[in-house]
Amino acid sequence: MADTTTAAAAPHNTFDTVLVLDFGSQTSHLILRRLRSLNVYAEMLPCTTKLAELDWTPVGIVLSGGPSSVYDEGAPGIDPAIFDLGIPILGICYGCQLLAWLINDKNVARGEAREYGETDLTIHKVGSANADRLFEGFDDTLHVFMSHFDKLMHLPEGFVTIASTKNTAYAGIAHESKPIFGIQLHPEISHTSRGTDILSNFAIKICGARANWEMGNFTEKEIIRIRKLVGDNAQVIGAVSGGVDSTVAARLMKEAIGDRFHAILVDTGLMRLNECQQVKETLQEHLGINLTIVDGSELFFSRLAGVLEPEKKRKIIGETFIDLFEKEAIRIEEEAKETTRAGKVEWFLQGTLYADLIESLSFKGPSATIKSHHNVGGLPARMMNGQAQLKLIEPLRELFKDEVRAFGRQLGIHEDLVMRHPFPGPGIAIRILGEVNRENVELVRKADHIFISMIREAGIYDQMSQAYAALDTNRAVGVMGDSRVYGMIIILRAVTSVDFMSAEPFEFPFQLLKNICRRIVNEVDGITRVVYDCTSKPPGTIELE
Repeated sequence: MADTTTAAAAPHNTFDTVLVLDFGSQTSHLILRRLRSLNVYAEMLPCTTKLAELDWTPVGIVLSGGPSSVYDEGAPGIDPAIFDLGIPILGICYGCQLLAWLINDKNVARGEAREYGETDLTIHKVGSANADRLFEGFDDTLHVFMSHFDKLMHLPEGFVTIASTKNTAYAGIAHESKPIFGIQLHPEISHTSRGTDILSNFAIKICGARANWEMGNFTEKEIIRIRKLVGDNAQVIGAVSGGVDSTVAARLMKEAIGDRFHAILVDTGLMRLNECQQVKETLQEHLGINLTIVDGSELFFSRLAGVLEPEKKRKIIGETFIDLFEKEAIRIEEEAKETTRAGKVEWFLQGTLYADLIESLSFKGPSATIKSHHNVGGLPARMMNGQAQLKLIEPLRELFKDEVRAFGRQLGIHEDLVMRHPFPGPGIAIRILGEVNRENVELVRKADHIFISMIREAGIYDQMSQAYAALDTNRAVGVMGDSRVYGMIIILRAVTSVDFMSAEPFEFPFQLLKNICRRIVNEVDGITRVVYDCTSKPPGTIELE
């Protein structure tokens, strides 16, 4: 059995990279998105990262916010070696407090009043060539977003004050001579005016990062990297679902190695209406990709029978996927031997995104797993511990959803598919609150088809980032005709999002929402009630399970 290898793209070896060290903040990922919007490449790692473990050197480091207090026992810290690199450091919220606390543990304490939400920041120009750089080009006041209880009680030795609010005297600090800065505000949050400009001053003007991170560069370099990694003979199989992530990954692999790539669609029985036929038309007929459709529905339903716990569902689905893929790999390899085509199947392609990694991998310390993705945390242990037949290749794992869409356009994928709403690998299984069986799946499938069709007819499909219907298998009383009925509940969900790490509920015209609900109740037998989920992310997730 071949060793498992996670073949992630490594843009940090090519592009100037800002390293974001995560202390468990819900908005750490937004720091990356702001930096990448400036065409500055950034990566996020847990705050427990030891710099000696890295095979690359960042041009600057950002210390994120986090839920802990720096003075708590066991509070997360950082590798002291970051101060020996001589590169710029920016501490945000918890990161700012940590910088001050490391100098003197009397510098940080709980404030008399919280400072949550929007406030006005006063910027202080201190006449220092170093200290004034972070707010260079700014007026004297700035509307910002704060989210803290603890604060700096004293100015750390060697630092000067560069910003303050009515509540926080040291809302911004800078070292007198070293490129070390701390801010209590959150520039990554959209409520902070010119937040991106603050990060631009840090990354481009202070760190000297070249703003050359572009999809065009990534595409060319990734194709070259894949060809070198896979070699001239090895074959690759890939999971496809018809969504933009797996389609872009498949198209990229087709460009890189041609017919040595074999796309496999597992018909889990958990797909949307007519999904498999649409995938076949898109990949096989329009993009010329080798495609095999495997009917695994009986196996999936048998393994999911009686399972209610969401994480267990995801793990079962992940394991079942890999079981079927490994069987297909053997079959494709045997066929290749008979036809004297390319050699062994050695690689397994997945369309894993950066958001999948952030939500699935528990960092040691303050971060926590939100949920397992079937193609990350849901992989069976043998894919992760060196016992797998296949090695893993994930060319999109450094990208966010909007970057993948831009990537897809460059690869010539049709706009309708590029903008198609995401569909999770586990499919309808994680849109059923309760047991997954054929009858429940069919209810969701019918309701979802009505929902999406009416959204498209209203011309608002592209205004939302993701929309779907889900099923609550609890029952509610209803009245149809003169009879009492006792049926299940459909949950409608539609959100807007830039990066799918945070999301807001879509604001439907109320009459349209009523019409959608009426059609579902009338046309989907077994449903007596329809509700609309207007929970933001956070605290909710986009999918229900």
